[in-house]
Amino acid sequence: MRGRQAAARRQAAFGRAAGGGTAGDDAGGCAGAVVRYAVGLSRRMAFGATRPVAPRARPHVRRDGPGVEGSGRANAWFAAHVRKAGLAAEVSWEGYRESRVRMALALALGGALAGAMLSNELALLLGATGLLAGALAPRWAVRSVERRRAQEVERDLSEMLEVVALGLRGGLSFDRSFELYGMHFATPLALACASARRRWSLGLSTRDEALRELAASYDSEALARVVENAVRSLRFGSSLAESLEAAAAEARAEHRARMEERAAKAPVKMMMPTGALILPAMLLLVLGPVLLELANGF
Repeated sequence: MRGRQAAARRQAAFGRAAGGGTAGDDAGGCAGAVVRYAVGLSRRMAFGATRPVAPRARPHVRRDGPGVEGSGRANAWFAAHVRKAGLAAEVSWEGYRESRVRMALALALGGALAGAMLSNELALLLGATGLLAGALAPRWAVRSVERRRAQEVERDLSEMLEVVALGLRGGLSFDRSFELYGMHFATPLALACASARRRWSLGLSTRDEALRELAASYDSEALARVVENAVRSLRFGSSLAESLEAAAAEARAEHRARMEERAAKAPVKMMMPTGALILPAMLLLVLGPVLLELANGF
């Protein structure tokens, strides 16, 4: 049983390596770097190219999600969020745990060495801070990628629905209309749609399963509603173009409302850096000469 599981993990890792791109490749900054590190660790561990530092977890198969090893709340969190981040085929549970342990140890050691140059108390404080930051970094990176993907699908969903509805209005089938969006657009959602279309065209899954997997890979209630309506309409033969156009208008209105809300919150968020950075500098610039004159007078 363990031999078959290891072979399956190696085959999946080989497929990921051959595929090239990962969901973390498009993520910039620290989150993208942490995700790419976890992806690389998952591949090396699947091939047996590195020895794990973290203790091996007892195999546990979940009934309500993808089969991963381990147990407890960390396992449940990983199964719930790694799929919505588009990393279910890239980051394994072993690689995720190993990245947390290695980053925690590395940052704790770096913080302790930096603090030891000044005092033992500072070394202990910076070591504990680095340990906590390293343990939480992969979790934060997965959530960051998940939020980025949710914003992308929120921006591109109305466009995808309009293209599919236009194809249906032009007499094309749903499969061909759906394929057109993946072929002629370069958005992340278009690439995900093209991948789903290839899966059911090659017989790797049914159309309903591929569409539902597409919706499950994003943290978007709007996409989930659209997919369920499309599956129901295709199954019972009801009209789909009108419902897609209505869903596109609704998605566009929701996106506009979200953008207006973010624009309204921007001045409030700017108050923090203004108060923390600009205001003290202005006070020093204005009151500095006065304080110097008072000091010279005394």
